[in-house]
Amino acid sequence: MYDVQLSEAHFAAQSGTPLRELTIGGLLRQQAQERGDQLALRELCPDGTMGREWSFTELLADCEKLGRALASRHAPGARIAIYAMNCPEWVLTQFGAALAGLTVVTVNPAYIAKELRYVLKQSGAVAIYHGNQARGTPLAPVVAEACADLPQVATRMDFTVLNDLFAGHEAGELAELDPHGVLQIQYTSGTTGFPKGVQIRHWSVLQNNTDMMRRWGCEPGDANLTPTPLFHAGSSCFLFGCLGMGMTFIPMPHFDPAMQIETIEREKVQYTGGVPTMLTMIVDELERNPRDVSSVRALMSGAAMVAPELARKAERLFGAPLVVIYGQTESAVAITLGQLTDSDPDRRETIGQPMPHLEVSIRSVDDNSTCAVGEQGEICARGYNIMIGYNDNAEATAQTIDSDGWLHTGDLGTMDERGYVKITGRVKEMIIRGGENLFPAEIENAMLEHPAVFEVAVVGIPDEKWGEIVACFMRKAEGHERPDEAELRAFIRERLSPQKTPSIWIWVEQYPMTGSGKIQKFALRNAYLSGKYEEEPA
Repeated sequence: MYDVQLSEAHFAAQSGTPLRELTIGGLLRQQAQERGDQLALRELCPDGTMGREWSFTELLADCEKLGRALASRHAPGARIAIYAMNCPEWVLTQFGAALAGLTVVTVNPAYIAKELRYVLKQSGAVAIYHGNQARGTPLAPVVAEACADLPQVATRMDFTVLNDLFAGHEAGELAELDPHGVLQIQYTSGTTGFPKGVQIRHWSVLQNNTDMMRRWGCEPGDANLTPTPLFHAGSSCFLFGCLGMGMTFIPMPHFDPAMQIETIEREKVQYTGGVPTMLTMIVDELERNPRDVSSVRALMSGAAMVAPELARKAERLFGAPLVVIYGQTESAVAITLGQLTDSDPDRRETIGQPMPHLEVSIRSVDDNSTCAVGEQGEICARGYNIMIGYNDNAEATAQTIDSDGWLHTGDLGTMDERGYVKITGRVKEMIIRGGENLFPAEIENAMLEHPAVFEVAVVGIPDEKWGEIVACFMRKAEGHERPDEAELRAFIRERLSPQKTPSIWIWVEQYPMTGSGKIQKFALRNAYLSGKYEEEPA
């Protein structure tokens, strides 16, 4: 915890960790030299068994070999796409690309041909390296359709065919990326519209996520099991963080709560977690089928609001503290993170203090001035880890990073005098009912206290009288009956003021989700307005 006493909601950059211009090649070589035989990467197979594994020495050798193979096919600076579920080949190709001086374009393997084509064209990718299937769907036909009229993509390869992947390694020469070069282009998950390509600096993501692992309490040799996809936070947080800390990285091939818990028990994993939607299912599975998860030292969740009740339940079942990470793709990733030494209220009700070497400010949505301590405004960040910009989209970049270098996150929050930040909602998700600002996160957290509500999303719906009214989309908890509307209204009125009470109550079986596990609230709103959902007594 940084010991500060703020007079306004501006947290100046603090140190506490070494600030180094890191590269993947430099880190791989350092870790191979210092902990050569220690496991760096382990394969978790789709059936839940353990497969191949690499020590740091073996990982460096294979990545340099693959780097030379990629360099024999692509010129330094070229962009290549990875379109696959989590697997060791994903990791090898990312590291090999960095050693060859290439930029990786990460692609959601759930994308259909039209979506894939957009990303390939917008990013300028000259190659696509793909898996053989994603959740039973063959990927080669999707690639063929997407690239049918896209001659810029000269190379299309199933990278699980290792002879093809490593072909040409005798002819290529390594040309490692500059620390300030573009390591990845990640496409935003699209909760409010079509994705944009975020250009992430090489050293930014390595420094940030090594610091993240340090704050989480990790040590060299610890194992991290991640269910999050490598095309998103799985790589930018955990893959690069594990490399920086000298940890063992175990990516899950797909999210399966039972598999995650069984792997923790069998492999004695120390660090794991997932976005709140995942964590909800993990907790539910562990309640129904208790296992020995005592090896876990700490949990992490983020990417969406983590309800205090969910955090309490997870900590009770795992017997380990849970910290909340806050950030976004544009900040590579972490802006704030809780600490294991924080008090229970701080861990459960805040998103922690800012990360090392990073400024954070709460700024007025009206005039961009710095807010007072405790005053609500937009969470903004400035520092080494902020994106270069959106690929080929200067207008969107200027709308997100202001002339003073502040990244505007689009999230509303407050900062106390100690620098601890709370999220209160989204600037764009804010509901304005009768001229009064309502914040979905507040209503969602209250609704999640009801035992029959498993998951909830609160959305503003246009209304002629009020401008907007509150709609509450709920999933029922297993083993409970649906409460009627009168009960729900009474429940929320005990916790919140009348104007925050939803006018629309809808039970759903599932939500429209982004590839990184966030609920697409704009899709819920659009579906309701198109007549997909019908209001009914609960």
